[in-house]
Amino acid sequence: MDLSQTLLELEQRLLTAATRGDAREISRFIADDFTEFGASGGGWCKADVAEHLPDQAFIQRTISEFAVKPLSADTALVIYRCHTDINTSLRSSIWRYRDGRWQMVFHQGTFVL
Repeated sequence: MDLSQTLLELEQRLLTAATRGDAREISRFIADDFTEFGASGGGWCKADVAEHLPDQAFIQRTISEFAVKPLSADTALVIYRCHTDINTSLRSSIWRYRDGRWQMVFHQGTFVL
């Protein structure tokens, strides 16, 4: 499987109800030094996301215009559009390959007006 397909599948897993509702599953996908700047303007770390995301109401999301930009041999930037029934946001994530797996170290979302 190529890098683009691998990272797309990881991003899609993070959007599923099963993953979003399970703090342990969330923690598998995001690094200990994770930082997020959300579309709402808030900022979160791994502990915040793992604790609070399972309590949020699930909203179905889809991905389009997915692209990967390698930053180094073990780090990649992904950019895409994320769609719900009521809005679209531009998303970017930085993924790092360490200890035999990819984990997200940064994520940002910005609403499209």
